[in-house]
Amino acid sequence: MDFLLALSRGVDRITTVIGKSVSWLVLVAVLVSAINATVRFVFDRSSNGWLELQWYLFGAVFLVCAAYTLLNNEHIRIDIVSGRLSKKSQHMIDVIGHVFFLLPLCAIMLYEAWPYFMRSWLENEQSSNAGGLVRWPAKALILLGFGLLFAQCLSELVKRIAVMQGRIPDPYKKSGAH
Repeated sequence: MDFLLALSRGVDRITTVIGKSVSWLVLVAVLVSAINATVRFVFDRSSNGWLELQWYLFGAVFLVCAAYTLLNNEHIRIDIVSGRLSKKSQHMIDVIGHVFFLLPLCAIMLYEAWPYFMRSWLENEQSSNAGGLVRWPAKALILLGFGLLFAQCLSELVKRIAVMQGRIPDPYKKSGAH
């Protein structure tokens, strides 16, 4: 278990660095949006590439920061029900949810996204919109996002099991949700 906890800490560090870094793309997306709107209004010109860049940036934040959200215990749950249960029951529900729902979802998404990305990359797929961007980077974000989420899910499983076994203090007490 000590080895798994060490791996979990490593995954948590990677998730934190990536999550904090990628979260800045929200600001970039806002700036791109503002610049695009200004250019369109002032110069009556626009580019599908700028619009698609906004979508790519939003997709990057949403997909890649999902693991960071899970790490910080900020994911969606039914607090009305969860808050009435014991800590052990809450952890058990999370373990069951991770094993039977989140891990299989991530595995399916990775399995399905790989050929979707590879086809796009090998064909150097371009947007069908005039002035649009190349598509494979956006499709790579699906792989990256679900890969990070899969790894973080495994990390959360290790920590929750360790907490239930009394091996580590509950790291989720500080978040308020658990």
